[in-house]
Amino acid sequence: MTKKRPFETGADRPPEEPPEGESAPPRAGSFGAAAGEMANETEVEAAFTGISGVDDMREEGSPPEPLDVAVPAEPVAEIERALAERTADLQRLQAEYLNYKRRVDRDRELVRENATYSALAPIVDVLDTIDRAREHGDLDPGFQAVADQLERVVAQAGLTRFGEAGDPFDPQFHEALSHIGEDPDVEVPTAKVVAKAGYRFGDRVVRAAQVLVVDPVSD
Repeated sequence: MTKKRPFETGADRPPEEPPEGESAPPRAGSFGAAAGEMANETEVEAAFTGISGVDDMREEGSPPEPLDVAVPAEPVAEIERALAERTADLQRLQAEYLNYKRRVDRDRELVRENATYSALAPIVDVLDTIDRAREHGDLDPGFQAVADQLERVVAQAGLTRFGEAGDPFDPQFHEALSHIGEDPDVEVPTAKVVAKAGYRFGDRVVRAAQVLVVDPVSD
C-alpha cells in the first residue's frame, strides 16, 4: 500500500532550492525582508537629502531669507524726475481748474445781471407814468399802494433812481434836452429842471436823467 503524505502548510513545507548561481530571496515575514525594505527607504532618503531646498520644505512656516538687492542710482533719479513732472502737471491742472471756476462764476453772475437788467428796463416807463400822476396831485389810495409796492420791489432788485434839480451836469448820467440860459447862482453847468428821472442798475445806467441845463454867467 502507498502511504499518504500529511497536508503540508507553508510553514511546514521546506523551502524550494533556488536555481544554481542565484541567491535565495528572503522569505515573507522574515528578518531579511524587513531589512531589505529599510535599506530601500534609506537609499531614497539619502537621494533626496542631496537635493537643494528639500530640507527647507520640511520646515513649515519658516520665512524665506530676504534678498539683498541693490537698486541702481539711475532708476531712482529717473523716478524722482518723473514724480516732479507729474507734480508740476497736477499743479498746473489745478490752477487751470481754479481759473475756469472763476470764469464760470463770473459768467453766471453776468448772465444773472443781464437778465435782471432786461426785466427792469421796461418798468422804467411805468415809473415815469407814476411820477406824472403824482405831479397832478395825490394818488388814489388804492393806486398809491400799488405804486409804493412796485417802487419797493424794483429797489430790492437793484434799480436805483437818480437825478435831482440842482445836480451838476454829468454827461454820463444826464441827457441835456436843452440849455435854458445862464444862471448867476451856479458855477458849472447844472440840471435846472428834471424832465425824467434817471435809473441805474449797479454800475450800469438803465436810462440817463433827462434834464434842462443852465450855464454859469460868462465873463
